[in-house]
Amino acid sequence: MWVAAAARAAMQCLVGEPVVLNQQLFQPGGDPVQTVPVRSVSLLESGVQALAISVCDPGPGLDLTRGLEVWVRVAWAPTDDPWLNVIPGAGVGRFAEGGGICLSTFARELLEQNLRPFVPKGRGLVVEVVLPRGRELAQRTSNAAFGVVEGLALIGTQAEVQISASPDQLQSSLDRLRALVVEPDFAGRLTLVIGENGFHLAQQLGFGSSGPVLKTGNWIGPMLVAAAEAGVEELVLLGYQGKLVKLAGGIFHTHHHLADGRLEVLVALAVDLAFPLDLLQSLGQAASVEAALEDLQAREPRQAEALRQAMAAAVEARVRAYLQRYGDWALQVGAVLFDRSRQRRWPGPVGQVLLADWGRSL
Repeated sequence: MWVAAAARAAMQCLVGEPVVLNQQLFQPGGDPVQTVPVRSVSLLESGVQALAISVCDPGPGLDLTRGLEVWVRVAWAPTDDPWLNVIPGAGVGRFAEGGGICLSTFARELLEQNLRPFVPKGRGLVVEVVLPRGRELAQRTSNAAFGVVEGLALIGTQAEVQISASPDQLQSSLDRLRALVVEPDFAGRLTLVIGENGFHLAQQLGFGSSGPVLKTGNWIGPMLVAAAEAGVEELVLLGYQGKLVKLAGGIFHTHHHLADGRLEVLVALAVDLAFPLDLLQSLGQAASVEAALEDLQAREPRQAEALRQAMAAAVEARVRAYLQRYGDWALQVGAVLFDRSRQRRWPGPVGQVLLADWGRSL
């Protein structure tokens, strides 16, 4: 929304219309108009290009984009094919494969809806988005695990900010789950992922052909119980190893502001595998789970593989124990973990069985 607001203000400046600092944005599908503030606007070259800046305000809750400046440059393009070309500037996430901007369908439609009225027929427009702190902040996300590099992805799916740790996010996921299980073609199979990146990856890997794919946010525990209560019979929990390792330690709400202990869980798993003291110390002193496993992979590939397999198995065991606290269900839950490269994936014992039954190969 802040990208669209800055782009629209820059367009007003470019075409010589009065610039409005409180931009009223039209949403795709005729949803209610949203008002988003813009901090400043300026021509860069009269009649050629303009720049506007907005500042993210995600509302209540903890979010790393709070206060993030969004710079958007608009310029006339030499061609109208396509009429709108959105390019990633510094700090904006792009796909490692191909280098294209990581931009969701909603984000593109939002830009099209609000910029099309300013672009005459036969003319094209270039929109360049710059996030000055994007590369820095992306290091605190799992973007790279989903093939997104260089900065923050622009993957909004709606106008309102959804805080993945908030009760509203849980309720939204629960409502979606209840709607899915009553669909006529629902066959008892479900894939759970955390967030929009996980959802896209699951679709790319073909999980959508085996059954619905549902985003949980960070409320994994309650969503697992709700899935069991709703009659789900087979569930694959697909997630980044640096996130799902929390479940191996019995942490079922995975937002980093609420609970962590990831490296401690990793070391505990390594102790169970009888790793030598020097490797245990190296794991415990690493900057992150990803760094710990990458270093171990370089030093001891076989032990790195064993540790990842133990992590996946521990996730499944903890999930079974968690579900048993609340009821006696026949739900089978298999864990499938992946790393930042997305080239190596590790299913737990149940996950291996489910993947074979679903016709999925990793």
